[in-house]
This record gives sequence, structure tokens and C-alpha cells, in this order.
Amino acid sequence: MKKSQLIAIVVVAVAIGVLTSASRDVTTYANFSSAAKSGEAVKLVGQLVKDQPIEYNPEKDPNYMSFYLRDDAGEVRKVVLHAGKPQDFERSEQVVLTGAMKEGVFDASDMLLKCPSKYKDQEVYIRSEKQS
Repeated sequence: MKKSQLIAIVVVAVAIGVLTSASRDVTTYANFSSAAKSGEAVKLVGQLVKDQPIEYNPEKDPNYMSFYLRDDAGEVRKVVLHAGKPQDFERSEQVVLTGAMKEGVFDASDMLLKCPSKYKDQEVYIRSEKQS
């Protein structure tokens, strides 16, 4: 067997391995009710409920945080994140969580935050100038 054929076989094997591992991480977007019905790992999009308590005590457990989230359907549920509290968490506009429902609580392993743009205040100012 030629050296180039051996390299081609290795490249194909690595590509198959990468595609197989990537396909395992594909989850669907859901809300709380559909996540409870499926029982599988899903991605959940929602907004932080700022008038509910956020529990995070790094001295007790730095990898435990709980808060309340409102999903796109308007349902509010408690979320437990098994990671540290991200910087500017309270300022986030949108939260994307990966996890599953367990006993009425969304048990999250990953979180992605959409934070406000640094230009948002300027946009609001420009709009108010045009309205007057």
C-alpha cells in the first residue's frame, strides 16, 4: 500500500470520528413543557426573571447556581446550573441553556449569555432624537 493511500484512509477515519462525535451533541430547542415531556437533553432559550432570587455561594459550592428563567412560551421555572456564575449575568438579555428537566427543575450543564450591545444606549438616543 502506498503512503498516500494510507494517509487518505487515516484522514477519512478521523473525519468519520469527528462527524460521529459532533452528531451526539446535536440537541433541539425546546421550552420547559416540551423539555419535561422529552426527558432528553435540549437547548432552552429564555430571559432571566430578575425579581426572583439568584442563589450562588462560591464559598459553599462554586459549581452550583440557581435562578429563575422565563421561556419563550412565558412559563417560569427554576434552573440549576452546575458551573460558576458568569460575569454580567444579571445584565443578560437572553440565556441559552443546555440540559434536561429533572423533577420540575431544569438541570443545566452549559449556559450561553446574550448581553446588551455597547451601542444600545446610542441607538435609543438616536431614535428619541428623530421622534421629537
